[in-house]
Amino acid sequence: MKILISNDDGFRSEGIGLLREVLATLADVTVVAPDRNRSGASNSLTLDVPLRVFEAEPGVYSVPGTPTDCVHLAISGLFDYEYDMVVSGVNDGENLGDDVLYSGTVAAAVEGRFLGLPTIAVSLCTGPESGRHFDSGARVAGLLVSQLLRKPLESALILNVNVPDVPFEELRGFRTSRLGFRHRSEPVIRAHDPRGRPVYWVGPAGPEQDAGPGTDFHTVTQGYVSVTPLQIDLTRHAALPAVESWLEGIDG
Repeated sequence: MKILISNDDGFRSEGIGLLREVLATLADVTVVAPDRNRSGASNSLTLDVPLRVFEAEPGVYSVPGTPTDCVHLAISGLFDYEYDMVVSGVNDGENLGDDVLYSGTVAAAVEGRFLGLPTIAVSLCTGPESGRHFDSGARVAGLLVSQLLRKPLESALILNVNVPDVPFEELRGFRTSRLGFRHRSEPVIRAHDPRGRPVYWVGPAGPEQDAGPGTDFHTVTQGYVSVTPLQIDLTRHAALPAVESWLEGIDG
């Protein structure tokens, strides 16, 4: 059993180190992760320049690229062996609701799924006053990987996992959840560089809008680990007939 580990916080992050320790008790693990924080990279691939891979220590490799680059390289020819699973995390911060569209953590798992493997993305819902219990996230990942080994799910699923930032013993259990929704993002933050030229920071994510019972937001606030099955197919199948009818009025 071989597991590929990646993330978007960088190969030196606390979360990926603890995840590696836990999963090494279950399988042969290799870390291939960005050389620095690449949060928000989503599913981007580096196509305009070649990529280099550096071995930081045995079994740990860094790439000056995106999380998707890391997983793609590792599975598509970097090594002379095949992987059985991809686990991404433990991310420093939640990936709830709309976050999954931007998240490099989730993107690493999505790339693993594109390439035919079962995948899990694990995030710890850290905040300014939280305890940063990355060990809880790593232990949760270990339990889920063990469960997948015992009872495999359909291969098309990507599990997006969000863990409350509390000691492991205080977690109330596991719940399946659907993605919630946020309000629109906060406005950009205007500033100036040392030469007085204007610069702009992307504003923070908006507050929760759809966060009621059944959503991932609600599950985490209740103290449970949220497990959301994701799929790659973004087609809104229910809308296909309406769009087909709408197109009939176009001449050309």
